[in-house]
Amino acid sequence: MTTKAYGALAADKPLAPMDIERRTPGPHDVQIDIAFCGVCHSDLHTVRSQWAGTLYPCVPGHEIVGHVSAVGSNVTRFKAGDTVGVGCLVDSCQHCPSCAEGLEQYCENAFVATYNSRTPDAPGHTLGGYSQCIVVSDSFVLQIRHPREQLAAVAPLLCAGITTYSPLRHWRAGPGKKVGVVGIGGLGHMGVKIAHAMGAHTVAFTTSAGKRRDALNLGADEVVVSRNADEMSRQAGAFDIILDTVAASHDLDAYIRLLKRDGTLVLVGVPEHAHPSPSVGNLIFRRTAIAGSMIGGLAETQEMLDFCAEKNIVADVEMIPVRDIDKAYERMLKGDVKYRFVIDNASLAG
Repeated sequence: MTTKAYGALAADKPLAPMDIERRTPGPHDVQIDIAFCGVCHSDLHTVRSQWAGTLYPCVPGHEIVGHVSAVGSNVTRFKAGDTVGVGCLVDSCQHCPSCAEGLEQYCENAFVATYNSRTPDAPGHTLGGYSQCIVVSDSFVLQIRHPREQLAAVAPLLCAGITTYSPLRHWRAGPGKKVGVVGIGGLGHMGVKIAHAMGAHTVAFTTSAGKRRDALNLGADEVVVSRNADEMSRQAGAFDIILDTVAASHDLDAYIRLLKRDGTLVLVGVPEHAHPSPSVGNLIFRRTAIAGSMIGGLAETQEMLDFCAEKNIVADVEMIPVRDIDKAYERMLKGDVKYRFVIDNASLAG
């Protein structure tokens, strides 16, 4: 099946319209007409070969919301017309210990990403959501329960939402806990909303005093300007969890010092260059920890979507036509978006 898409043929070429092939739905497949696709920094890194291993043609997009247009003969959970989502994964081995625990994101035999993973389907690797439709195994399709008018703003939950929800849930954010969120961008703004909705006392850390009001509006109970030494020192030893969403190399000790005994600094941003090595003393004298976390499995992603629907949580988004994607990438690099771009996939038609 041929469908319209937008992608890149090389790292130094702008994205452009192209026709791509999707497989005919098999017995366990769901065919989805894509309504909206969020724009993630991973898309830019992959398209421009800033991460090794980009396969061309590259059609990015792993924050997908749309409607079921066909299902395979053995599919029982979905029917035509259902509103559904697809996140960062479209397959995994389904039999390793991680998959058996519903942690497909840590598949020990390598998961299949929504784009840029090897696959038998043409052209030999997966093609993502900057396209009119996608065909996905029903095990990797998610129910969307938000109202129709929120669907564009739901799309970033499929990556930014689960990337922040998963560690907050794993390290038990909630009432009685003090949670910090470092960086108020695509990931961080979701972290603030979700931590606050979980009932934690939520503190936003930003380098810019100008973001103080924005962070409070997102749900932060307090805002700390990280370049202000006095504001930082007043938070020493106060936090159970600090979620660090910053994707640039920076001083981790500044945040480790803010943890309580047994507190955890969780890294979800991947910097281009390694962080400076933290002081061991800051770790051993209060039994603090540095940890990492990556998206979530399918069950937890569904749990996150249901939680966000119940709490009326969506991303703050700016809608764009697909032809503006390269401009959006340049604005992302400048931090010029509050807080996530979303493609209106109807714009692929013309």
